[in-house]
Amino acid sequence: MNLQGKRALITGGSSGIGFAIAEAMLAKGTQIVITGRRPDVLSTAAKRLRAGGGRVDFVAADVSTEKGRETTLKFALDKLGGLDVLVNNAGGVRAGRLEDTTEAEIRTMIDVNLLGPILLTIARRCQNCGRAAMVSLSTSRRVSALVAAPFYATYAGVKGGLAKFSESLRRELKSEGVHVMTVYPGATDTPMMRSSRAGPELGFTREPAAAVADAVIGGIEDDAFEVIRGGESARQNDRLESRGSSGARQALP
Repeated sequence: MNLQGKRALITGGSSGIGFAIAEAMLAKGTQIVITGRRPDVLSTAAKRLRAGGGRVDFVAADVSTEKGRETTLKFALDKLGGLDVLVNNAGGVRAGRLEDTTEAEIRTMIDVNLLGPILLTIARRCQNCGRAAMVSLSTSRRVSALVAAPFYATYAGVKGGLAKFSESLRRELKSEGVHVMTVYPGATDTPMMRSSRAGPELGFTREPAAAVADAVIGGIEDDAFEVIRGGESARQNDRLESRGSSGARQALP
C-alpha cells in the first residue's frame, strides 16, 4: 500500500511505538488521528508531530471500553472522512507471578490488549471504504507467540491471542481488499519497557521505537504478513525452542 494521502487511526499514538509510527506515516504523506487516554499527553504529542508538517488530530478515549471505541471512530471518521489504515497499538502489561496478579489487572490486560482491538476492528469493518490495511502490534515472540517468558502469563496469553486473531482475519479477508499485518516488536525503548527488568537472558536487546516504526511502514508498503523484530539470533532461538517444546511448525500463507 502506498501511504501517500491515506487516512490512518493509531491507538496508543501519544508515545512509544505508536508515536513513532505516526511520525513515520506523516513523513509518507498520511493523514493521522492518534488516540489515547491522557488529553495532556496527546496534546503534547500532536504538537510535536505537527511541527514536522502534516495533518494530525487527536482524541482522548479508552479503546478498551465501548464508549471509548465509539468516540474514537466517530472522531476519526468525522475528521478524516474515512479510514484506510487502522493500527491497533494501544496496550499495557503487568508482569509478575500469576498469583500476585489481581483479577482487575488480568481483566485490564485482556480488555486493552485483546478485546479492545477485536471490537474496534469489528466496528471499523462496518465502515469499509475499499482497499484498507489493519496492523496489530503483538509483542516479542519471546514473550508471547512462540516462547512465553515467565512472569508474563496473562500478557503472553492475550498477546498470543491477538497474533492468532490477526492471522485468522488476514486469511478471512484476503479476497476483500483488506490486508492484515501482525507486528512482533522486540524489546523497544518505550516508557512501558523502561519499567521491565527483562534483559539479555530472555533474548531482549532494546532498539529505538523509530526503528520498529520504519519496519512497520516498510511492511505496510510491501503488503507483508508480519514484521518480526529482535534480530536474527533471537528468531533462530525462537525456532529452536518452539520445535523443542512442541514439534516442528509448518509455515502457511
